Amino acid sequence: MNKFANMQIFARVAELESFTQAAEQLGIPKARVSNAVQELEGHIGLRLLHRTTRRVRLTSDGMAYYQGCLSILTELDALESHMQDASTIAGTIRVDMSLGTAANIVIPFLPEFYAQYPNIKLELSCVDYRVDLVREGFDCVVRIGHMEDSNLIARRIGDMRILNCVSASYIEKFGEPSTLEDLKQHQLIEYSMTLGAKPYGFEYWDGKHYSAVQMPSSISVNNVAAYVAACQAGLGIIQAPINGVRHYLASGELVEVLTQFSAEPMPVYLVYANRHNISKRVQVFMDWVVEVLKRSI
Repeated sequence: MNKFANMQIFARVAELESFTQAAEQLGIPKARVSNAVQELEGHIGLRLLHRTTRRVRLTSDGMAYYQGCLSILTELDALESHMQDASTIAGTIRVDMSLGTAANIVIPFLPEFYAQYPNIKLELSCVDYRVDLVREGFDCVVRIGHMEDSNLIARRIGDMRILNCVSASYIEKFGEPSTLEDLKQHQLIEYSMTLGAKPYGFEYWDGKHYSAVQMPSSISVNNVAAYVAACQAGLGIIQAPINGVRHYLASGELVEVLTQFSAEPMPVYLVYANRHNISKRVQVFMDWVVEVLKRSI
């Protein structure tokens, strides 16, 4: 019995509360997952999981064993990786960040990372919802926006400017707004992760605090790519992080407007689950991506 392998499998089942999801994430048959847990339970003589047809839950003994497994596995991973030099650091890192951050900031600099760490493989997720870092098995995530209270470690990198943008074609058709009063005659493209939610309006600093002006709007989207595409199509004004529009501003496809009325900058964080015993491959990537982001936001 490979005890360490079985402990890794058990930890994934415990975090995902599912044999099926654990098997899919680990890329092994479901029967292998079930057998691994049964072997551990037989070896220590305790039931680790409550099994039902819908989900599995840790028993009280299982919770204690899971915490011990997590400590052992992270220490083992850290020990093995710290024994390696840069050219031999290897393994897979699973990361999530916004599409704009990945495409416009991180990916262009990845060749310099791989030049130093050629044996690291990156699994890069770019989705429009906040992933569950623990349940979905991410080593770290880059998050833009205010953090909610959680047990995760959040390393603040800086603040990302929010720009007011329209397309060149929009200006040709409707003119360029220059005052808040002008906004009554213009269109706002609304963005909300929940369609039908109350619109924020056009946000700006009024000299004392951030306020909002309600504007006419003909479209609301819940996807960043659609948000920028709607602006490119001339459907109105967007207020977007600079990393998502920098390329279009440089090409002249989008134009920054109302520079004196900026929305509140969005904090940028690197988020991970455990402050201690981080593997060397994850640590070197996190240090690298923080420096890349600091140079670009």
